[in-house]
Amino acid sequence: MQVLSEAGLFTTPGPDRDVHWAGHLRVSDLSVGTYSIAAGARDDQEPHTEDEVYVVTAGHARLEAGGPGEQTAPVGPGSVIYVPAGEPHSFVDITHDMTVIVLFAPAEYSRRDAGQ
Repeated sequence: MQVLSEAGLFTTPGPDRDVHWAGHLRVSDLSVGTYSIAAGARDDQEPHTEDEVYVVTAGHARLEAGGPGEQTAPVGPGSVIYVPAGEPHSFVDITHDMTVIVLFAPAEYSRRDAGQ
């Protein structure tokens, strides 16, 4: 058993950064981290090769998926979002500092590194 006591806590991004990523756990079939996005920032993430589940713990935004304007949904504390592998997505209109627990299955970049 592992308790991830720092998961879900906002970390102020460093100089010249809008986002901060902190990895907490990585095993072959799963990885977990916290994604912190400053209010007004640009979420410039690229699609991942793994399925993702986001759990919003703080902040408000909209999530765009499938490309600009294709699918959009408001998200805030308590929102749980599933994004399938390879689907373009990003948080937009971030009105308050946002903190998101991210779960990747299998572990982040494991498919990319395996050439899948």
